Amino acid sequence: MPHATTGQASTPRQLFFQTTEQRTALARQLFFDEGTRPSGLVGEAVIQSWLRCTTAQRRPTDTVSFEQVSRSRAHASLNRNRQLLQAGNLELNNMEAALAGTDCRVLLTDAQGVVIHATQLPQVSQQPLLRTASRVGVNIAEGQIGTNAPGVVVRTGEACTVTGAEHFFQCLQSVHCAAAPIRDIHGHLAGVLDVSIEAGRFHFDAASVVGMYATTIENRLLQLQSVEHLVLHFQASPALLGTPMEALAGIDSHGRVLWLNGAGRRLTGCRMEGSPSVEEVFGAPLQHLLALPRRDEVQTRHLPNGLGVWMKATLTARDGTDFRHAVVMSPPAQPASVTDLLRADAPGHAAALTTAPVAEAAPEATQATLLDHKQRLIESTIAACGGNIAKAARALGVSRGMLYRRLQKT
Repeated sequence: MPHATTGQASTPRQLFFQTTEQRTALARQLFFDEGTRPSGLVGEAVIQSWLRCTTAQRRPTDTVSFEQVSRSRAHASLNRNRQLLQAGNLELNNMEAALAGTDCRVLLTDAQGVVIHATQLPQVSQQPLLRTASRVGVNIAEGQIGTNAPGVVVRTGEACTVTGAEHFFQCLQSVHCAAAPIRDIHGHLAGVLDVSIEAGRFHFDAASVVGMYATTIENRLLQLQSVEHLVLHFQASPALLGTPMEALAGIDSHGRVLWLNGAGRRLTGCRMEGSPSVEEVFGAPLQHLLALPRRDEVQTRHLPNGLGVWMKATLTARDGTDFRHAVVMSPPAQPASVTDLLRADAPGHAAALTTAPVAEAAPEATQATLLDHKQRLIESTIAACGGNIAKAARALGVSRGMLYRRLQKT
């Protein structure tokens, strides 16, 4: 197989090929027949994939089979990606409902390109390739079936669309696909969301649709993986909170920003080199941000870069403690009642996050961790309830059994 090289022959011929199909056909001729790099005719991601396939001694005329991995590997992948499937459960259903009027199919793969969710095809479907590919356990990585959108995303980590003859193998040229990555709290590829159609073309912007759903699933996954982390939700417009465009950040018990989603990195300008502090990224100490989960209204703050944002937060404990009601920074010595203890402005609690200047917190409060706050909250609530575990459990939003188990660990 010839290697693609830079050449000048493509320049005059581009003028006579105006449609996507014609440009792709010319690109294949230049690459496979003449050994010339078809820059400008197809995307660079496709060219790089073609190069990898030729380097692996594959030929465009080879036959491709959609093979399932071993049962044990498929089971291990499903088990390993339970959180990803949980995060995608609602959005996959919504996406399939939105595409029900089309012939498109939805695939979700793990980070290695093994299908872990696929739209079920009706028996009468005239889509033989997708019917074979749309099975849990099928490996659609680039090394298995050549150039395809989810396979390229697995390889590069970047969103990709592959249409028709852009597929390396000729037998797959009736398929069009668009895929986008889903990342975890470590910034690693967790999975790939793909929408594909066979024997037809997309009549909508498939890349935008799959990108939106992939972002929503990623945001849900980040929050699922952030147990015992303070999760900040923020945006320059409050109308964007709760949408795929909201910015998210995960903060650990020591006030370090562990992760930012794409929107969060763009708004803060933070490159996430190491684990920056909340003061560096948000211009506020941890104890101020800890006030957010117990406030229903959205708060405003100016980031260190000067941008004003609307912000709220959630804090989920591993044992189910409900931090929406209170986060105790320094509990009162003698709480009068549960209501007084859980009031946002109760003595000893952290100041609410506002744009106004806030007095510097006591050193011991600054050094406290989220686990300290949780334990203090539990102990203070039980004390305020006169030792009544059932009453304290109701106030904290957990079961008595869970509260007993928590107390036994202390």
